[in-house]
Amino acid sequence: MSQIDTASIKISRAEGSKVSEVDFGQLPFGRVFTDHMLVAYTQNGNWEQAEIKPFGNISIHPALSALHYGQSIFEGMKAYRDTKGNPLLFRPMDNYERFVKSAERMFMAPVPKSMFMEGIKALVSLDREWIPAVPGGSLYVRPLLFATDPYVGIKPSDNYCFIVFACPVGAYYAEAINVYIEEKYTRAAEGGVGAVKAAGNYAASLYPNKFRVDKGYRQLVWTDAKEHKYIEESGTMNIFFVINGKVITPDTSRDTILKGVTRMSVISLAKDMGYEVEERRISVMEVIDSLQNGTLTEAFGSGTAATIAHIAAIGYREGHHDLPSIDQRPISTALLNRLTNIRTGVEPDPYGWVVKV
Repeated sequence: MSQIDTASIKISRAEGSKVSEVDFGQLPFGRVFTDHMLVAYTQNGNWEQAEIKPFGNISIHPALSALHYGQSIFEGMKAYRDTKGNPLLFRPMDNYERFVKSAERMFMAPVPKSMFMEGIKALVSLDREWIPAVPGGSLYVRPLLFATDPYVGIKPSDNYCFIVFACPVGAYYAEAINVYIEEKYTRAAEGGVGAVKAAGNYAASLYPNKFRVDKGYRQLVWTDAKEHKYIEESGTMNIFFVINGKVITPDTSRDTILKGVTRMSVISLAKDMGYEVEERRISVMEVIDSLQNGTLTEAFGSGTAATIAHIAAIGYREGHHDLPSIDQRPISTALLNRLTNIRTGVEPDPYGWVVKV
């Protein structure tokens, strides 16, 4: 696919905004959408000009190859208001780089960097009034790429659609959550697509997650597909443990764990704040033994949607292990506060993570 200059994006404004109809104090995650979306298609192997247009349904062919064969990837990022009300994007280039890697693994046409970056900036700027001016509020931005060939045959699509839309959101998890260590079902196997944001990864998790949700667990903690001996990640986030004062998270050297942007941010912050950080394989039994002997004092997940989500309890087989209350979690609380302050411009950004719109 050719790389084209999309600095000038066609903009068709909505006739009127619905932002005044929204109760920003009561936002269900991912169910309220802004006034506009960005849409671009390939034609004869080239990307056409991207257009920002009023948010609405799209028309698709019943034989759309993405529906039948799963060539579909996405990303998630957030925009925040700074102290003056200006919109800020958090690490969008890292999301773009992962988007490109996902497209490569799924054998899809890469989206030009200019289209991705300038398109998202233009969309967020146009819909800036949708960024919630409430504590914990943000604008969740969802880039999506899917195959569009009207063809029932197993082959890579020749044509693709790129869409970006946005949702004003509050906290994904309003309180600390219970998680359960899964030993039967598998999220990803080596050689598969676990390290990319392919849509099918999430579809495969829905069935096994149901059994634990019914027992009070919000998320599964996935283990390795071969032996189910090692912790990998949770359903919507990477996972961290604080054991003997060390911040420990599964390493991402294998292709079964998503390299989360928030995960990378947490690791950098933790190191710079003086905490010892270990990226390594961590066994299920190490976690359970540390829970039982009291050396595991904090556990949390990290992700764009979840930010930093405290884990209240960990289930394993027939056991249920409660962790200390949130007011006894100095490390994860400090990391969350620092991350939030950088994202919202309250503190200086020494890393170059924040992009002004």
